[in-house]
Amino acid sequence: MDLLSEISGFLQQGRAKNVKELVQKAIDEGMDPKSILDHGLLDGMGIIGEKFKNNEVYVPEVLIAARAMYAGMEVLKPILTQTGVESKGKVVLGTVKGDLHDIGKNLVRMMMEGRGLEVIDLGIDVSPEKFVEAAKENNAQIIACSALLTTTMTEMKNVVETAKESGIRDQVTIMVGGAPVTDNFCKSIGADIYTPDAASAAEEAARVCASA
Repeated sequence: MDLLSEISGFLQQGRAKNVKELVQKAIDEGMDPKSILDHGLLDGMGIIGEKFKNNEVYVPEVLIAARAMYAGMEVLKPILTQTGVESKGKVVLGTVKGDLHDIGKNLVRMMMEGRGLEVIDLGIDVSPEKFVEAAKENNAQIIACSALLTTTMTEMKNVVETAKESGIRDQVTIMVGGAPVTDNFCKSIGADIYTPDAASAAEEAARVCASA
């Protein structure tokens, strides 16, 4: 088994220490950092994402796999920065104003980072202005809003409106998700994409950024 498959395998098992050691070994052997990222770390996280989508693994397995991915990234990041490997796209992510739930949002972030996207995570209780400002500042292709309550999901419409008012609506794709959100709701507020789970959100975000 080659080194990259080993990294991918250990990552899927959530074995952070092994992942970290093998990423270092791959670097020491002069492997291309982008290959280590794509075919080791992201490959492993992609498999976990697929399994999660098909209910073959659950949230705890995703969390420990993500922790292993971050352990590998810690070693790899300085080298990727030196070699100027760019992220595959930028996403501004947050839970909308008035909503303090972050487990779903954090899963989305892990899945998106697992696809090589840079995620600017604004946390919880994020105002529409904050979403739009961060998208402008970071030149992001996507604004992704999460809500877990029927009372807060209406805030997503305000994000769409604020993006229009600030003149960036044509430049960003607005994604929405969370337990009470539906595709019909997404269409009714003028957002672009609704996804039912974290893995699909990451898949759609990667697709949008690739075609941007």
